[in-house]
Amino acid sequence: MMSETSEHKGDFARDVRLLRISVIAAVGGVLSTVAAYFLLHLIRLFTNLFFFQTLSTANQSPSRNTLGLIVIAAPVIGGLIVGLIARFGSEQIRGHGIPEAIEAILFGKSKMSPKVAILKPLASAIAIGSGGPFGAEGPIIMTGGAIGSLVAQYFHLSSAERKALLVAGAVAGMTAVFGTPVAAVLLAIELLLFELRPRSLLPVAIACAVAGFTRPLLLGSGPLFPLHTIPLGPIGIVSSAIAGLIAGALSWGLSTWLYKVEDLFGRLPIHWMWWPALGAVAVGVGGYCQPRTLGVGYDVIGDMLQNHLAVQAVIAIVLVKAVIWVIALASGTSGGVLAPLLMMGAGVGALAAPYMPGGEPAVWPLIFMAATLGGMMRAPVMAAVFAFELTGDANALLPLLAAAAVAYGFTVLVMRRSILTEKIARRGYHIYREYSIDPLERHFVDEVMTRTVETIDANKTVTDVLRDYFGSRQKYRAYPVVAAGVLVGMADRAMLDRIPAEKTDSPLGAFFAQARPDIALPGETCRNVAARLAITGLDRVPVVEDEKTFRLLGIVSRHDLVKPSLSVFTEERELEQLRRVWVPRSTRFAPTNRRQDEPKEHVDVGH
Repeated sequence: MMSETSEHKGDFARDVRLLRISVIAAVGGVLSTVAAYFLLHLIRLFTNLFFFQTLSTANQSPSRNTLGLIVIAAPVIGGLIVGLIARFGSEQIRGHGIPEAIEAILFGKSKMSPKVAILKPLASAIAIGSGGPFGAEGPIIMTGGAIGSLVAQYFHLSSAERKALLVAGAVAGMTAVFGTPVAAVLLAIELLLFELRPRSLLPVAIACAVAGFTRPLLLGSGPLFPLHTIPLGPIGIVSSAIAGLIAGALSWGLSTWLYKVEDLFGRLPIHWMWWPALGAVAVGVGGYCQPRTLGVGYDVIGDMLQNHLAVQAVIAIVLVKAVIWVIALASGTSGGVLAPLLMMGAGVGALAAPYMPGGEPAVWPLIFMAATLGGMMRAPVMAAVFAFELTGDANALLPLLAAAAVAYGFTVLVMRRSILTEKIARRGYHIYREYSIDPLERHFVDEVMTRTVETIDANKTVTDVLRDYFGSRQKYRAYPVVAAGVLVGMADRAMLDRIPAEKTDSPLGAFFAQARPDIALPGETCRNVAARLAITGLDRVPVVEDEKTFRLLGIVSRHDLVKPSLSVFTEERELEQLRRVWVPRSTRFAPTNRRQDEPKEHVDVGH
């Protein structure tokens, strides 16, 4: 029969509340899809209003406008409105959404206000609809996250559960916009969750699945950019690596210049409310020179992936898009970064395609697109799967992964922070994105506890205890008090000082109330006990066999809880090397006529 301790040592912590959170996440997936539907139609409404002066939600590209020089005014008016919304509504609408979501998760207990859920999509629709060179994914991630957070707050959930629902709502919105549920789950894992537990992964996966099934009812089905290419030849791995390096350099350049321009805006002697309008001047001029750089530009991305544009047009679009995107985003307006990165990456790929060996030219815009996204976001697996789900091109999946991984490695080595975390760092918060299983989580109390324990007999008088255990040679701050091996309580000086002087000749066991003392069980994780020590302020906790018998088995101190960290240090820092072992020749070769006085040889064996 399996013991209670063995049953406790499962793969995951089990909690029936997980079912409740999953049901709420499913509802959040539907709500985020509906929010994405309204956001996309709101963008179309403002696009038609700004560029065609009609009240319509028809899907039209701003590049088809006939405004002439007046087109420069459209982004400026949009920027003025966005600045006013941010100034008098909520400053949280500024930026491209993902850094704000990360900041709320890590430093804001995953709480978002109803203002964000309303004003973020409104401001983003105005910014993009007036020609802003952004995508809808950042705003919908922020909006979906706000919906998840508000639902969690309504049900009075914990901060950890609220985080799960915030992320679930955010990535469900991304699924609704792009139709990429698997990539959305990977975005959550690589960028937003900062953990990998059933309590977070299951709600996220359910929300994305629900959004994926709901999307065809509102936004259509199928890949956003259908594509089919032939597989790369053997030289494809080398070419993919080259593509990854180029895309990594592009990511580094864009991110570096973005924050240099943002610093320039910060030096301006005017309130930040006016920055979006000032940055929109560059958008308007760029849009006048190259109209196809205005707005989301999904049609342009599709043309680049299909190689439908001339080289001169691609060069102009990439250069103008990069300039106006950097300036507009640095100005603090509202809009996403995924669509612009897709366009610029695909454009560079289209330019490099004739010179890339190992495959047809059509595949390289797609590979560069994924590599740029993986390097900029530092989420290579998400980027590869995202590009695959956008196109449905299974033949490109392997080179997508290779290029995105190389771009990711390039930016990790060259850049201290990504485009996402740099913005948060500038607000005074540092994020360390490497994480692994907590050593306290994978070790249990019975592995680290001290089994030989100095205890106090419950029949000893208080006077004797003070003399023998709390005198000049006191070893510990607290001692377990036992009666026939059963724990009665923990005695420390503070507890003893509360005993009246006239009762110090009484047995110590008589002064312990019926309240249960703080204990640890052998099957508990060290993490649970560490949290208990932090909450109670104790240094030592007795370990008992179970909560019925209270038979003392040992004690766990803060010093004991350091032991798992030592094993991690050993794994990370100690370098193993080959050990030289002297082995007689006769044990390795057939017998020879070697003389007894000949030197022995050595071989290397693993340590």
